Amino acid sequence: MSAETTNRLILGLLVNPFAGLGGALAMKGSDGDALRERALTLSKEDRARSQGRAQRALSALKPYADLIHIVTCSGAMGAQVAAGMGFSVETVFSPDDVDHTSSDDTRAAVVAFRDYGVDMLLFAGGDGTARDVYDVLGQTLPVLGIPAGVKMHSGVFAVSPEAVGELLVGLVTGGLVSGNLREVRDIDEEAFRADRVKTRYYGDMWVPGEGLYLQQTKVAGRESQALVAADIAAWMADSLSPEVSYLMGPGSTVAAIMEALGLENTLLGVDIVKAGELVAADVDAQSLLDYANSHDHCRIVVTAIGGQGHIFGRGNQQFSPAVIRAVGVENISIVATRTKLAALEGRPLLVDTNDPDLDRSLYSVHTILTGYDDYLLYRVGPVGVLKDVNEAELHERQ
Repeated sequence: MSAETTNRLILGLLVNPFAGLGGALAMKGSDGDALRERALTLSKEDRARSQGRAQRALSALKPYADLIHIVTCSGAMGAQVAAGMGFSVETVFSPDDVDHTSSDDTRAAVVAFRDYGVDMLLFAGGDGTARDVYDVLGQTLPVLGIPAGVKMHSGVFAVSPEAVGELLVGLVTGGLVSGNLREVRDIDEEAFRADRVKTRYYGDMWVPGEGLYLQQTKVAGRESQALVAADIAAWMADSLSPEVSYLMGPGSTVAAIMEALGLENTLLGVDIVKAGELVAADVDAQSLLDYANSHDHCRIVVTAIGGQGHIFGRGNQQFSPAVIRAVGVENISIVATRTKLAALEGRPLLVDTNDPDLDRSLYSVHTILTGYDDYLLYRVGPVGVLKDVNEAELHERQ
């Protein structure tokens, strides 16, 4: 560490170039050599997903570039993002194969950051990346995850790249930013692809930030309020129009709707239903887009992730920005139990589509189906939305 860096925040930056690439391909993860080979067939723009999200997180720090020294990896693992943004940048790790980076490279990079003496590690990835970071660091350094993966059950991620930026600005400018121990969890991808949710608790890491900026640890499994989910399913089943194609998202509440229709369901994937028939199962983003562009009257059906509140961007990246735009933001149905919404304690439902303009177009008061012909008005919005908004105000904002 040089004398020039001692008065700056020394920020380790790690980007997993493969993070999130499996989502649009309906691969439910990006771990494993075979899946990485398939991910390499994506376009250059699509493969830059995690780099783009890291850049969005760092954008808020550009006015404070002289107060930050970024220690990173070569190429797509970090240097490509930091270069040209005006930061002081130093490379301390280079992978042997820049096109086939692996978890071994992640762990080796984290060792290099630790040995350098970074103040905090910022990483773009998913649960697998968080697990690799934890394997090296444990609770020895504060970390903050830029959400970029398919699976993000862990509590070490911010709710969006922009939330990462807001937290880091607080650190750089001397704000009072709390520190919390947050869970690192990961899911068995093979079980995940077979529609079985098997998560494992790995440990806790120190994470800066407040509750509104950090995502909650995902609550896995089917709804405990089975009767309420059945009511939601019964109402939806009775209300579906034979003229509309329904793109049924992942989750137990949506699965209950499929069960009420007597249809097979991909619990952790996206299925297409029309006129009471299963048109296609476990569909990827491109196939959804092709279908939406060739069929009038499509509708997306999603539920909120328990504990987190995300309706887009966590485990359902098959609903890409292009798919959502093709269907239309006005053609989205959100289903959730009142218990699930109450557990958010006033926090808004969240969207993280990897398209900030689309996210902003979704910020609004939405009607949520919470039972049989039973609805609540609830806010979909950015971090920091005030929770004490009364129902009359919500009506006025529609």
